[in-house]
Amino acid sequence: MDTKFNHLSRSQIGKIRAGDIYDVACPSRSVIQMLADKWTILVIDSLSSGPMRFGELRRQVGGVTQKMLTQTLRMLERDGLVLRVVYASAPPSVEYSLTPLGDSITAITEQMCRWAQENMKPVLVARLDYDSRVALEQQPQSGAAVGNRARRQLT
Repeated sequence: MDTKFNHLSRSQIGKIRAGDIYDVACPSRSVIQMLADKWTILVIDSLSSGPMRFGELRRQVGGVTQKMLTQTLRMLERDGLVLRVVYASAPPSVEYSLTPLGDSITAITEQMCRWAQENMKPVLVARLDYDSRVALEQQPQSGAAVGNRARRQLT
């Protein structure tokens, strides 16, 4: 959870000029960090279809632990993207939904999820090619081969 900018008051926040994402001191970096998390993208994309209870969301987002989903939902609630509503019942029922701010990012998260699904094969092939290339480069070379490579690099 980013606490670097917790000291700012509402009036100070209102005076912040447009962000510069490449400036290490810019608060927009913490927003990028939050959005770049894989659980954030999957939770937002899941909630884009409508409100969900915790268990429903956990089943939808395969592989997420209860602890990680809880942390992600709290962070998204803190950042204003998710609304948590507790209904008085026995046991209490909790429902999560996107706020208007959260809804404003759904087109981007949907596009990112679609891109990942459509491009997983080329990415996997690129990884294999890279790993093979690196493995070859790291193999011990015979003395002559090492000398020849060193001479080629000098010229």
